[in-house]
Amino acid sequence: MSVQGSHSALEPGRIGDLRTANRLVVAPMTRVSAEPDGTATPEMAAYYTEFARGGFGLVVTEGIYTDSAYSQGYLNQPGLVSARNAAAWRDVTGRVHEAGGLIVAQLMHAGALSQGNPHRDGTAGPSAVKPQGAKMPEYGGSGPWPVPREMDSADIEEAVAGFVASAVNARDAGFDGVEVHAANGYLLDQFLTDYTNLREDSYGGPVANRVRLTAEVVEAIRAEVGPDWCVGVRLSQTKVNDFHHRWPGGVHDGEVIFAALADAGATYLHIASEGRNWIETAELEGGLTITGQARRVTGLPVIANGGMHDAELSAQVLGDGHADFVSVARAALVNPDLPRRLAEGGRLERFDRTLLEPMVTLDNARRRRRVLEAKV
Repeated sequence: MSVQGSHSALEPGRIGDLRTANRLVVAPMTRVSAEPDGTATPEMAAYYTEFARGGFGLVVTEGIYTDSAYSQGYLNQPGLVSARNAAAWRDVTGRVHEAGGLIVAQLMHAGALSQGNPHRDGTAGPSAVKPQGAKMPEYGGSGPWPVPREMDSADIEEAVAGFVASAVNARDAGFDGVEVHAANGYLLDQFLTDYTNLREDSYGGPVANRVRLTAEVVEAIRAEVGPDWCVGVRLSQTKVNDFHHRWPGGVHDGEVIFAALADAGATYLHIASEGRNWIETAELEGGLTITGQARRVTGLPVIANGGMHDAELSAQVLGDGHADFVSVARAALVNPDLPRRLAEGGRLERFDRTLLEPMVTLDNARRRRRVLEAKV
């Protein structure tokens, strides 16, 4: 963990109007620990506050569902679709701010990868294509994914409206911004992906059409919240059900995707590496990296993800200009004070897969960490 001298991730940063204490970001992690109606709990407030107290410059929440139609992906997933949801999140954001942190709400529509939605029977996606793989048992699923219903224009309008309404709810709940989840195989990524999007309308075909829905979501949110509030976008090539996927057009696809989202009004881009680390997913032809290309094309702040708890790797990514920030997921679960450990040259506690199980109470998480510490 330790590196010589002051680590570049500890330097202050800026994302739009947000000034961060450092360049370390908590990546979104599914916890499915909300109430059945999607309301955040006091335990969730304590969970997020712990990262702020640990010194992270920015916290991105787990995916929050955006409407009472097809967006919810898991039972006990948090939402931002009601006044009760927003009021509970207000307690979370207030406590994070009191601890000196910043917090962004990740807005997520699961699309065809929904495995727990009490609002609708069945799923909906860009095309009637059966998703690869199987549902995730750690989040309450089992068996193969069903074939989704192909979304019509009314479904698409409903999905966009849900993103916008949830963004407004997030702003009113005290969040410092939102992150539009267009990664990891969920709805917006399903539209972006060639083999899940077989449409022949303006949302299908070439990559400029397949990124259209994500751009429309960002543009619609921006029109509602104004020019200065933070509206990020999370992207990935890999997915929760396909660790090997890459954008088929490579550098060309990246040029089109990144430019479209910048033009739509994105504040930052967060490039994820689902199931892989940055080294395995970042390299493009011509010596480019996907995060470096995003910076070059857009001029926006870029967050790199995937193995960034490794101090040497994160120093390289930041120092060589591949990204402006780095996000940490699993290592943050067992090391919520990772920024302080990095500053002091301390070692990280070892990760244990039991920490990926849904967090029911903060006491459970603390007990797990004590067990891990006893093993070291």
